[in-house]
Amino acid sequence: MSKTTRQNNRPVPGAFIFDLDGTLLDTLDDIAGAVNRVLRQQGFPEHEPQDYKTFVGDGAEMLIRRALPPAERHEKTIAFCLEAYQKDYGANWDKNTTPYAGIPNMLDAIHRTGLKMGVFSNKPHAFTVNCVERFLSKWKFVMVIGNSGRFPKKPDPAGALAIAHSMQEDPKRIVFMGDSATDMQTAVGADMFPLGAAWGFRPVSELMQNGCRFLARRPMDVIEFLVLNPASCRPV
Repeated sequence: MSKTTRQNNRPVPGAFIFDLDGTLLDTLDDIAGAVNRVLRQQGFPEHEPQDYKTFVGDGAEMLIRRALPPAERHEKTIAFCLEAYQKDYGANWDKNTTPYAGIPNMLDAIHRTGLKMGVFSNKPHAFTVNCVERFLSKWKFVMVIGNSGRFPKKPDPAGALAIAHSMQEDPKRIVFMGDSATDMQTAVGADMFPLGAAWGFRPVSELMQNGCRFLARRPMDVIEFLVLNPASCRPV
């Protein structure tokens, strides 16, 4: 692939780093189911699955904190429910999870270009690895990072930069793709190209307000981004 400068201020990508939940995989029902079962066991109100779109993205502890009633957000309660959630989710994480429609074709297209790929998620590291191995094992990811304490959570860019180092790639030539403000802020902080996934958990307005420079309304748009088809790409 040519490394000359392209039009519309788009980079010539050297690699991709992806968020996981809400970007590559639709994990919402399994997350919501596990948290709701914990809430039910403790006598707390449950939430509709769609409510969890605003709860996820900042790690499992914050997920539990947001799901609990405000008056019950004591540290001991959070810690107890977090442990219960991790146990339940560990037994049920793959019941309804699936790649979004079009993601396999998108990853195939990126793979054919020879571009390296990585994953950086705020999901607990073990679950991040399990999801990649279970649903995305067809494709090679140079490095997969979830929340383990080894790196700070997004939007801190340290994990993204670690993946760039592992790839031996200039961060300026890496596309960071995600579905939330956290992901766009991570990309900006790492000096990577922020690409928003409009099909994910958060509204488009959130992506646009936090640095998104190219909005993909469907995975096919990412393929068009790669070939720079000006008739159908949606530059921001």
